[in-house]
Amino acid sequence: MKPALHFDPALLLKAQGIKVAFFDVDGVLTDGGLLFSEAGETLKRFSTLDGHGLKLLQQAGITPVVITGRDSGALRVRLKALGIVHAHFGTEDKQPAAQLSLSTLGLGWSDAAAMGDDWPDLPVMRRCAFSCAPANAHVEVRASATYVTAARGGDGAAREFCDLLLVASGRYVNLLEKYMQ
Repeated sequence: MKPALHFDPALLLKAQGIKVAFFDVDGVLTDGGLLFSEAGETLKRFSTLDGHGLKLLQQAGITPVVITGRDSGALRVRLKALGIVHAHFGTEDKQPAAQLSLSTLGLGWSDAAAMGDDWPDLPVMRRCAFSCAPANAHVEVRASATYVTAARGGDGAAREFCDLLLVASGRYVNLLEKYMQ
């Protein structure tokens, strides 16, 4: 089977060996907009493409970890539905949270990739072996990223990152074949 998806071979080499992927939420897994109900409840819109990409990472043995500066019931429900067990909520200083996850998983920064869209994500992104930013990320984050997606945050950017990691890991075709039968 020859998949339609292609990435630059040099980019794939940089993404090889990734075992854990850190994700910001607002601006990465969502479009960055915040909706508040009259009761003060935060509402978020998540892409099903991104969600399936996170599930595929898990199937490929790459652990997704969410590190977010905010906390909401909507986010917790979504992560539970996706089976994501490694998450840090209300974390403004994201590097210690990432280091804690790496220690818990017995991994190092050379095993890690990260996707973020704004300045609080830079300390983690700059330490990881591979970093990614959505197309609508802040200019400084895009300039610092190894790869910038064509898609915008909340609109398939995380899926694009997941697909890149899956191709680099050599698992993309096998996972896709299960759906092509």
